[in-house]
Amino acid sequence: ESRAASTSNKEINIQWYIPSVAKPSNDTETKVLLLYAYNTKPVKISNIKIFSSMSVFSGHLRIPLARIISLKEKLSDLKEQVEILMQGSKSLSTSVPTSFLEQSETLKISPSNKPKMSDVKVDLDEKTEEMAKRCLSEVKALLSVVPALSSPLTKIPFDVTLQSITNLEDMFDLANGCIITEGSLFNWIISLLR
Repeated sequence: ESRAASTSNKEINIQWYIPSVAKPSNDTETKVLLLYAYNTKPVKISNIKIFSSMSVFSGHLRIPLARIISLKEKLSDLKEQVEILMQGSKSLSTSVPTSFLEQSETLKISPSNKPKMSDVKVDLDEKTEEMAKRCLSEVKALLSVVPALSSPLTKIPFDVTLQSITNLEDMFDLANGCIITEGSLFNWIISLLR
């Protein structure tokens, strides 16, 4: 019972395994294992000896270490760019004067009903959108079953928020891994792993 688990959301758990640091031979590159487990429905496991579910999946992928490091840097740059765009849009929205009536209506909104700033969809400029498409095309190529058949993305397959980009960056953090809960990013990652 102490090892039982439950989740009320759909979620994917990402962990990385880095094999021993023995130097590879000249013709092979160092690869790391991406270990993943996800559920497509809420799960409650009370007895691990008799658990069986059609909504829980797991697997692994071997990915070149150099490509992970390169992608992590690109995702970090993308996150920084999204933060800059958010700061710009926040300063524009706060610089517009509001009437007394609008201010009094704002006071009626309880803070718990307002979406967190990190969950607000970001309007990307052309440069950032191209940067995002390149990063996400790389993610798609790394996670696809047949990477050679993976074509570059022509549109961004999920809502770009600071939280979704942060989750994506965390996903490729070799030291920590991450958990991503249901949403458009979750759906896109699951579609690549199936």
